[in-house]
Amino acid sequence: MIKHTTSQAGLALIAKSEGFRATRYRCPAGLETIGYGHVISKNERHLRDATLTEAQALTLLKSDCLIAEKTVNDRVCLPLNQNQFDALVSLVFNIGGGAFLHSTLLKKLNAGDFISAAQEFLRWDKSANRTLPGLTARRREEHDLFLSPPHETEQKA
Repeated sequence: MIKHTTSQAGLALIAKSEGFRATRYRCPAGLETIGYGHVISKNERHLRDATLTEAQALTLLKSDCLIAEKTVNDRVCLPLNQNQFDALVSLVFNIGGGAFLHSTLLKKLNAGDFISAAQEFLRWDKSANRTLPGLTARRREEHDLFLSPPHETEQKA
């Protein structure tokens, strides 16, 4: 099966959804974060007091996406188009691989029920049991991207 990578449009979706912060902040889940949603690990003490440029943040985002890409590539058993892949990477980037691996979305997708799987995106709009309008908007955008047909150039490839 084809191993996908996140497209520029997919990266742009994640960057827009995460928003750029040059300095450390706490995300809604309470994690120390910087750039475009990069969670600062214990080994990244240097980032706690850093001020990032957008280019540095984009480099971190691309690196972080590799983990989400691997999860989607390894665990989705059916072929995906680029839009479907990008939507799933955006979701996994945000909710984490563990949550995705145990999700109804993945079960429905691997069963070939793409329409029902797409509806599952909309359920992931909460943090600490609170619906967050930003997550609701992000999930709607991921849902719509997942269901949108591939670009003409991809269909010919």
